[in-house]
Amino acid sequence: MALYNPKSMHADEFINDAEIRETLEYAEKNKNNVELIDEILEKARPIKTATGCKCNGLTHREASVLLACEIPEKVQKIYEIAEEIKLAFYGNRIVIFAPLYLSNYCVNGCLYCPYHYCNKHITRKKLTQEEVKREVIALQDMGHKRLAIEAGEDPVNNPLEYILECIDTIYSIKHKNGAIRRVNVNIAATTVKNYGRLKDAGIGTYILFQETYHKESYLHLHPTGPKHDYDYHTEAMDRAMLGGIDDVGLGVLFGLELYKYEFAGLIMHAEHLEAVHGVGPHTISVPRVKKADDIDPEAFDNSISDEMFAKITACIRLAVPYTGIIISTRESEQVRSKLLRLGVSQVSGGSRTSVGGYAEEVRPHDTEQFDVSGQRTLDEVVCWLMENGHIPSFCTACYREGRTGDRFMSLCKNGQILNCCHPNALMTLTEYLVDYASEKTKSVGFDMVERELLRIPKDKVREIARQNIEDIKNSNKRDFRF
Repeated sequence: MALYNPKSMHADEFINDAEIRETLEYAEKNKNNVELIDEILEKARPIKTATGCKCNGLTHREASVLLACEIPEKVQKIYEIAEEIKLAFYGNRIVIFAPLYLSNYCVNGCLYCPYHYCNKHITRKKLTQEEVKREVIALQDMGHKRLAIEAGEDPVNNPLEYILECIDTIYSIKHKNGAIRRVNVNIAATTVKNYGRLKDAGIGTYILFQETYHKESYLHLHPTGPKHDYDYHTEAMDRAMLGGIDDVGLGVLFGLELYKYEFAGLIMHAEHLEAVHGVGPHTISVPRVKKADDIDPEAFDNSISDEMFAKITACIRLAVPYTGIIISTRESEQVRSKLLRLGVSQVSGGSRTSVGGYAEEVRPHDTEQFDVSGQRTLDEVVCWLMENGHIPSFCTACYREGRTGDRFMSLCKNGQILNCCHPNALMTLTEYLVDYASEKTKSVGFDMVERELLRIPKDKVREIARQNIEDIKNSNKRDFRF
C-alpha cells in the first residue's frame, strides 16, 4: 500500500487515499471541537507586517476541520477571515478573462462532458486559423486582453502543433487598440518536452482540472481514452513545472465525488507542488457540474448547494491564501456575487463555451460544452463589478515582466505585489473605459479610477499611474505597466 508522502512524484503517494480518509475521519471527529477550531482560525488570520501582511495558510487536515464545522458563528468567522485575506492580498481587484474554444474533437469517453467521443448529437468543429483570427478580433473588440484556450484531446485533430499555431495566431493579431496580451492554456496532460514547447510559445498559466481525486471514481468516469490514466493525469503539473512552466492552475469538478474528499485532495495537491517545486498553484478553479448536451447533472448524486459551495471557496482561501481563485460562467450572478467577497479573484466575462461562438451574432448552442448561467456582455459584467465595489482588471503585467512562479509568490507573500497590481488594474481599466465601454460604464468607471488612485500608498507610484492614465485618455498610448 502506498504511504502518504507530499514530496513524492507518484500520484498515489501525494494524493494518498488512506490519508484523505483519515483526514475526513479526523475532521468529522473534531467538527464541534471549539478550542481546535479557534486555533485553526487564528492560524489562518492575516498577520500585519512592516511591508503589509502575511498568512500561514492551513494544512489539508486543518482546512478539512473547518469545512466540516457546522457551528454557525464559527462558519461566519470562516467567511470573515476569508474576506480579510482576499482584501489583504488581492484588494478589491477582479481579473477578467474569456475562454476561447478551439476544437471540440475528443477521443476520451468522460461521462460528465458532452465532448465525449460517443456523443453523436453535438456538432464537431475545429477552428481554422482564419476562424481563430475572427474569434480573437471579436474578443478584442469586446475589450479582452487575457484568454484561456480550450480544446478536446484528439492527437489527430488537435495535436500540440495545432495548439501552438493557434497561440502564434492569437498573439499576432492587433485590431484597433486591441491585443491579447496573455494566453493561458487548458489542454490535456502531455509530456515534459511538450510543456517546454508551450512555455517557449509564451503561455501564461497552464490549467488542468483533475475532475476528481478519488481514483476509483476517476477510472469509472473516464472509461476510455488517454485520460483514463489517473497517474499520468494527476502528475501532469509536475511535468509542466519540470518543462519550465512557472504557473499552473488546479481545479476539481465539484459534484462528481463527495465534496469533502475532493477538497482534501485539492489542498494536498497544492501542498505537494509547494513541497516539491517551492511554489504552489497560481490558481485554483471551482467549477460545478452543469447541464450540457447529452449530460444531465442529476445523474451525479454528489451535487452541492450554493451555501456549501461558498463555504468550500472560503476554506480554500484560508488554506492557500496566496493562490488566485477562479469562478466560471457556469455560475449565476447571485452565486458569483457572494464568492467574490469570499476569495474569488478571477471571473470570465461575456463568455461563450461554443467553438467559434464569439464571431457569431447569435450565441450558437450546437457546439457548447455546458450551459452558461452568466450571459451578460463583458460591458455589463464590468459595470456590475464596479457598482459592487470591485475593480475589473485586464492586467497581464506580471507574466510579461517575469513576475511568475516563486518570484510572484515572494512578492505576494511579503505584501509588495499590491504596488504593482493596483496601479496596473487602474491603467488597464482605463484602457477598457476609453476604448470599449458604454457611456454608463464610463461614468461609473472614471469615478472609480479617480477614487482608487488615492488608495495607492506610494506617492511616486500614484503620480506615475495618474500621468499614465491621463496619457491613455488623451492619446492612443497603451500598455503602461509597473
